[in-house]
Amino acid sequence: MSPACYRRTTCRLCGGKLLSEVLTLAPTPPANAFVSEDQLYKPQETFPLDVFFCEDCHHVQLLDVVDPAVLFENYVYVSGTSPVFVKHFEDYAKNIIDTYAPTPGTLVFDIGSNDGTLLKVFKKNGYTVLGVDPAKDIAAQASAEGINTITGFFSLAMAEEIRHQHGAAGVITANNVFAHIDDLGGVLDGVQTLLADDGVFVFEVSYLVDVFEHTLFDTIYHEHLAYHTVAPLVTFMAAHGMELIGSLRVSTHGGSLRAIAQKVEGGRPVSRSVADLIALEHKMGLDKAETYRDFGLRIDVLKAELSALLRAKKAEGRTIAAFGAPAKATTLMYHFGIGSEIIDFIVDDSPLKQGLYSPGMHIPVVSSSMIDERNPDDIVILAWNFATPIMQKLENFKAAGGQFIIPLPSLEIH
Repeated sequence: MSPACYRRTTCRLCGGKLLSEVLTLAPTPPANAFVSEDQLYKPQETFPLDVFFCEDCHHVQLLDVVDPAVLFENYVYVSGTSPVFVKHFEDYAKNIIDTYAPTPGTLVFDIGSNDGTLLKVFKKNGYTVLGVDPAKDIAAQASAEGINTITGFFSLAMAEEIRHQHGAAGVITANNVFAHIDDLGGVLDGVQTLLADDGVFVFEVSYLVDVFEHTLFDTIYHEHLAYHTVAPLVTFMAAHGMELIGSLRVSTHGGSLRAIAQKVEGGRPVSRSVADLIALEHKMGLDKAETYRDFGLRIDVLKAELSALLRAKKAEGRTIAAFGAPAKATTLMYHFGIGSEIIDFIVDDSPLKQGLYSPGMHIPVVSSSMIDERNPDDIVILAWNFATPIMQKLENFKAAGGQFIIPLPSLEIH
């Protein structure tokens, strides 16, 4: 095994050792490991992408852990470039304020705060805000824009120091990061330490129900170590002095879970939503290993369909571009074997990715102006969860005879 990767032998939620491999995807480099032109001569290391099921608590996870410094210190994803996510976080913050009524001025702390998009909303509403993020450049930029951000990884020791300096947090959030952490127990202990007795811990994470239901296998990559369902989270929370009191399905990232927790003595009632989602998970068979093996067969069908379509178009001499360079595109392109021989260039709206080359496949990432300059025949929308606004934005491409190809949740041609 590479020194940048190790394989754990126990479940990260319950510590159980009865772990069954249920899905094997093609090994890939880190999903956000974009490279500059002067690095193209270096082959990029790939790591296993094997999915395991805990027979004890039924948690689904990766056991191969890539060094988080490799994954996150030079991160290139920022929330603020997406109007959809800006609006989502505005609504998210308002919901927390309206539902849980944290005292004005109290500390709101965000784990994995990225560019501070969520914390900016809380700050506008009169709260004291603080974030932590390991991406050095993004954290520095957020601080420069008025969102105080610690550079690093959240831990129990950090929680103790923050509480000493700033007091307890009335709200702690962690969005699209609760799947990224190997030592989830240590992080939850930090949350329990920093959280006020009447505070709430709210996190959003890709929901395994949606991944399974819509065959969203491309959301599986090395940053996402955990694939959460509600049932294992209930017992995990309880083991760390926390109580899951709410679980909501939200639409982001193709389908996410918003979980709300408090300290065990927090006093708020447990919402019926927790039992309802646990019942749904059992009905879908997400507590059985064989369910995930069937999932692999569905992925094979999608692979055959998309590969045949793209190779036929290429054989006709058509130029094919892609729109969006999200992390999930790395999994899709590697597992489906779609590289630079198929995709001529990738368009992405993030300036942090433009001018770089995609992980491993080394396809150039450019601005949307290249669509008019190079006039491709087809565009594969790799950021499929934003397919509708992307197609609206590129209506001139469609009017000129271009075709959109959406690979997931099912293959569509527009």
